[in-house]
Amino acid sequence: MSTTSVRTVQLDDALFRTDCPNGLVVVTEHLAGVRSAAAGIWVRTASGHEPRARMGVSHLLEHMVFKGTERRTARDIAISLESRGGSLDAFTSRDYTSYQAHVLDADLPLALDVLSDLVREPLLREADLVLERNVVLEEINGVHDTPDDLVFDLFSETLYPDHSYGFPILGTAETVAALGTDDLREVHQGGYYPGNCVVAVAGHVSHEAVLTMLDALGWLEGERRAARNIVGTAAAVRGVTRIEARASQQVHAVMGTDSVTATDPRRWGLAVITTVLGGGMSSRLFQRIREELGLCYAVSAFHSTYRAGGLFGVYVGTQPGTADKAIAAIHDELREMATNGLTAEDLNDGRGQLKGQLMLGLESTVGRMNRLAAHVLQDENYRSLDEVIRLVDAVTLDDAAQLAAEFLPPERMTMVRLGPSR
Repeated sequence: MSTTSVRTVQLDDALFRTDCPNGLVVVTEHLAGVRSAAAGIWVRTASGHEPRARMGVSHLLEHMVFKGTERRTARDIAISLESRGGSLDAFTSRDYTSYQAHVLDADLPLALDVLSDLVREPLLREADLVLERNVVLEEINGVHDTPDDLVFDLFSETLYPDHSYGFPILGTAETVAALGTDDLREVHQGGYYPGNCVVAVAGHVSHEAVLTMLDALGWLEGERRAARNIVGTAAAVRGVTRIEARASQQVHAVMGTDSVTATDPRRWGLAVITTVLGGGMSSRLFQRIREELGLCYAVSAFHSTYRAGGLFGVYVGTQPGTADKAIAAIHDELREMATNGLTAEDLNDGRGQLKGQLMLGLESTVGRMNRLAAHVLQDENYRSLDEVIRLVDAVTLDDAAQLAAEFLPPERMTMVRLGPSR
């Protein structure tokens, strides 16, 4: 297919988007001051699309594509970019699976070739599955041996017991052990097609050159197939407490609730609240729970948004003898903010910290690439950095008060407590 038959629009200075007839979306940003390029392929197939019996199949597939393709062995894949100083990576999330490369600008054609090979032509052999299944089982065991990771999986499972957002992305030992190559091929054939993918490239690149490379690799061919989306809204269970007894030196607790989706305009206000509450050393939780009361080493707030749901919560790791006091003190801070909102100083500081984080995150080609893909994956119009900054600055004290009153009351929080029993 000729690249002249596709529709390309300019979104910003040196930033272009092409929507191909087969559904593939390509976004690029030219950065004149670098000699590198970050390229990624996002597939809208991930843990959020999985049935309970096949938890972990998307993550296992992500592993398996690196075991060999029609043109490359596993070793070929491993050395293809590393031998030139580049890197290759992948991850599975709730809403999508991503395959990424970071290379010198001259090696972008090779990077796109390798990424395309992984995504479109994996062998998915039984002999490789036997070995890689064990690797993933070791990864699962590693999470179970890392309580400050495990507690987040348990929290998601408790908050979303009947939705795939509550499933562990890695799956369980039982589900992964039962997966076969037919399961992997079904997921690959059902989701790894151009219309379900987004290609994003940032760095010393040309949009037309990227389209030409993708055309040569066959990405612009084929009939249009619609992208997959998460079905249904995630229904959360609020206000419950789950105790998981375990012999350890610390209690790890996560308390939180369902929040807004990735496209909800209120996410900017909730991001400011999260920053003020537990976004660093200057946050209310850090200053109160750690610095003033000395009840923990680690305490933080988090806010995650997905296509069909979201999470807001607080994590703390503390000694068994101080766990009750730490949790009660966190509840006090949540109740205070839910009742009284933010001060003008808090709001100003929170907005400033969040804006700084957003801008600093774009200092690398990888950060730029990820931002390019995000607006497409969320089916949103592109916003320039200046527009995003204005959205953060537009959060008012009334906005913060309303959000805090809705999402922060301790009675709404579901809590998972992992560690020694009381």
